Amino acid sequence: MQDPNADTEWNDILRSKGILPPKEDTSKEITEDQIIDIVENTVEQKLNVVKCYEDMTLDEIEALEDEEDERVLLEYRKKRIAEMKEAALKAKFGDVREISAEDYTEQVNKAGEGIWVVLHLYKSGIPLCTLINQFLTHLAQKFPATKFLRSISTTCIPNFPDKNLPAIFIYHEGELKKQFIGSDEFGGTKLKLEELEWIISETGAIKTDLESDPRPKNVTEDVMLSSLRSNEDDDNDW
Repeated sequence: MQDPNADTEWNDILRSKGILPPKEDTSKEITEDQIIDIVENTVEQKLNVVKCYEDMTLDEIEALEDEEDERVLLEYRKKRIAEMKEAALKAKFGDVREISAEDYTEQVNKAGEGIWVVLHLYKSGIPLCTLINQFLTHLAQKFPATKFLRSISTTCIPNFPDKNLPAIFIYHEGELKKQFIGSDEFGGTKLKLEELEWIISETGAIKTDLESDPRPKNVTEDVMLSSLRSNEDDDNDW
């Protein structure tokens, strides 16, 4: 007798006439062979992708890479523009401005929110004052977000003693934060630009890129002792 489940044309006719029952659907059962086929097809698809990439010309590959590079560059450009705008808002100064007593309130006490002020009191004819004025010009250009000012001592503060020169006062938002009174605070006429930069940076008025204190150890100790003495001297409390 012929197998009723056999996949023959005759059985198909009998099924269409209703003589044989419909053929059983075994499609829901996944055989081992079907699993192997799925795996092989997946691998083949991946190989086709690789082959497709390999078949591309250099110009086509570069075009795809250029699209990705362009996206990255656009993101970087947006970030840099934002950083530059922020820096431009802060870079309001860049030079050393000469002030008088009449300018003091406006330039120092009303400097503005977040503004650091470095005020140098000096007199011509004092070598260290001249040297510091030169150094401050360089620092003002390097740190344009900080306001650098200078004033002849007796013009800004009447009867300010010459023995206290040079003198630097550091303000933040109009409030006095630190004062350096007298040549000993700066290590004398051997003072170097990077040493003054470090001294001012320790107050927070500028953010130096120096990694360590450039002053010789003995000079640092002398400055510390001088600072202690000046704190005890009422004449230096300005």
